[in-house]
Amino acid sequence: MRPALALCCLCLALSAFAQDDVTVAPAASKDSIRDTFIKRFPDHFFLYPVLKQRSLSFELEREDRSDLLTFKPNTSYNFGVGMYLFELGFELTFALPVDERRKSLYGESDARDIQLNVMGKKFGVDAFYQKYNGFYITDNDNEPPADSPFPQRPDIDSRNLGVTANYVFNNQKFSFRSVYNFAERQLYSKGSFLLFASLSNFKLSADSSILNTQQRVTFGDQVSFEKLHYTTFSIAPGYTYSVIFKNFFLNGTLSIGPAHHWIGYELEGGPDRNEIAINSFVAARIGIGYNGDRLFGGVSFLTQGSNVKFEDVRFSNNNGSFKILVGYRFGEVGVLKKRVWDLIPFKI
Repeated sequence: MRPALALCCLCLALSAFAQDDVTVAPAASKDSIRDTFIKRFPDHFFLYPVLKQRSLSFELEREDRSDLLTFKPNTSYNFGVGMYLFELGFELTFALPVDERRKSLYGESDARDIQLNVMGKKFGVDAFYQKYNGFYITDNDNEPPADSPFPQRPDIDSRNLGVTANYVFNNQKFSFRSVYNFAERQLYSKGSFLLFASLSNFKLSADSSILNTQQRVTFGDQVSFEKLHYTTFSIAPGYTYSVIFKNFFLNGTLSIGPAHHWIGYELEGGPDRNEIAINSFVAARIGIGYNGDRLFGGVSFLTQGSNVKFEDVRFSNNNGSFKILVGYRFGEVGVLKKRVWDLIPFKI
């Protein structure tokens, strides 16, 4: 929760220091207020190279934060090209090879990561399927010597799938699309309250306990999982704010709320167990960049995860994404002026 607390402070600071003296004219049409605060690019298509990394990690932490184990995959960056065409966004990327030295330090991971992101004026939907095999372990109390391999668990498999939806209340003056897919440009500093809803299923399995003998002494036998799965439903309020300076922007977003978990697990040498618990869900985003009439680019970081407690130990999984892109808008000609619904041969 320490990164979440820092991001919360960022959102509050952005809201406190940003200046906005916009006078809104009386509405002359349905979207006249939105057109005052947000610029669209209906007659342009976009092209951009993109570098990004997605990951799925999980961690064990004692309630007093005295001990922390983090299980991370050794995944590479993906590089490719993206475009915004017919009012739809596409990205095609390929994994960059991992060098041999990094493999010797962190082991090898196999990752399948499929994402579908839809961003509208009011609603946004993120659907994901992640399957990762092979993790290395960082221990805040036992760092390996320099240039020595980290503890590795090639036998651990994890899978995470789900869907998250959000609603932007101040959608007439604030735009997520201006920060995270550049389909629009926000003209003035503004923020909005949000509401997130999420349904997900996380699963991990290993050939033996995910903890070695020393780690079991530290964290206890109650988290010596061979298998663990839980389904989570959560509804979380949040807030987002974008500071705009000329064509530059800085956005911070944080949402925290309760989560209901249906949990099943098997400890090493023990029977299957099933529990129901209520804990927390966290979603956070940071975006910074430039969004001009033609040229645009930025850096963004998105993460969301859920927490489950086993006595005095917190187990959490985190689904994260880091992206860098630079792009250019071109004027549409001919068939490029059509929208996706214009290309459908039949009307529903």
